[in-house]
Amino acid sequence: MSLNLEGYLDSLIQQAASRREAGKAIGREERRVQLVETFSRLLGDFPENNRELDLTLLDRRECDGYVREQIEISTLDGLRMKLYVLVPERPVADPAPAVIALHGHGYGSREIVGLEPDGSERSSRPGLHKDFAVSLVHEGYVVAAPELIGFGERRLKEDIEDAPGKSSCLRLAAHLLLTGRTLAGLRIRETSRVVDYLQGRAGVNPDRIAVMGISGGGLVAGFTAALDERIRCAVVSGYASLFAESILSRNHCLDNYIPGILPEAEMPELLGLIAPRGLFLECGDTDRVFPRRPAVKAYGELQSLYTAAGAPDAVRADFFEGGHEIHGEPAFAWLREQLTVPTVSMGGETQ
Repeated sequence: MSLNLEGYLDSLIQQAASRREAGKAIGREERRVQLVETFSRLLGDFPENNRELDLTLLDRRECDGYVREQIEISTLDGLRMKLYVLVPERPVADPAPAVIALHGHGYGSREIVGLEPDGSERSSRPGLHKDFAVSLVHEGYVVAAPELIGFGERRLKEDIEDAPGKSSCLRLAAHLLLTGRTLAGLRIRETSRVVDYLQGRAGVNPDRIAVMGISGGGLVAGFTAALDERIRCAVVSGYASLFAESILSRNHCLDNYIPGILPEAEMPELLGLIAPRGLFLECGDTDRVFPRRPAVKAYGELQSLYTAAGAPDAVRADFFEGGHEIHGEPAFAWLREQLTVPTVSMGGETQ
């Protein structure tokens, strides 16, 4: 008797789980090294980029307690990325820690820096992003808010002529997939270029760079931190879950899908590559995009992974009353611990 379609899909998930378990038979460190290589390969064949950033300053404005710059840098394959850089008048330290703030689906980086879609100052309610880049600069951090490719001003011409919130994810992802790459991979590689920028910026502590993102920006935040060890810690909001119980349980944007990843690792093991560096999760109890139940399961798995890595206290979570949105204060308090409290290295030096 043949399976129905739902049964067939369930069987694929079960087969993938069996392959994952078989792959865990090797030692923890060997598994980690293998997974980093496999994950990087599945994200796509992107060239190493040693080009200069070729930075251009586009705008500079005085705001309430901070300066807002807009710059543009080279990323890879001839692409250029616009980003806002928020510089506090009173940094929390000298040199200052920095946070890369990554927006989710919406109208781009303007949505998290207190601007309307047309670039004017915020006059409406901020929505699910809650202008969290502005909250971070008020914490005393230098904040870089890049425009992820496919949103805002980095859309295809056909989509720029549409509503501000219309993304170019579908066509971009389709083109990348058919040429051996993924949209997730491109966004992750470009975000590492923002790390390059911050490490070279005067007044920024290159050893205290964090990343925070929501939804699709949470994907980019978590997976960039997993693969780029220069990132000290990460806040992943409205994304951390199980692939089988989130993006495979309903229709999601094509930018979420990484071909071949499920037989290799579930999402917690990929995010667990961040260990022993800090990881903080946010999830609203009425989030219908990335629901609470699988998020709680993912957090439990991450706690086990962090314990095995000798850092049980380095992973935390905030399960709050709310939906698919930034919560904020618990994550900001955790970032203060991660970015402002001195630590002692193995050589006895304070960092």
